[in-house]
Amino acid sequence: MPAKSKAQQKAAGAALAAKRGDIPKSELKGASKSMAKSMTEKELDKLASTKRKGKPEHVTKH
Repeated sequence: MPAKSKAQQKAAGAALAAKRGDIPKSELKGASKSMAKSMTEKELDKLASTKRKGKPEHVTKH
């Protein structure tokens, strides 16, 4: 599942870094914290590797 916005892609990248041990999990906040808890490393890798070109910064809920 590709990221829908730049913000989602950035949050997935932070969560992935914490899962891999590159940054401490205590540094995570908000969406990246919940992503790290609820998603596998493979799922986070798919979200984080999404191309940013043409993506909005944020997607609003309807």
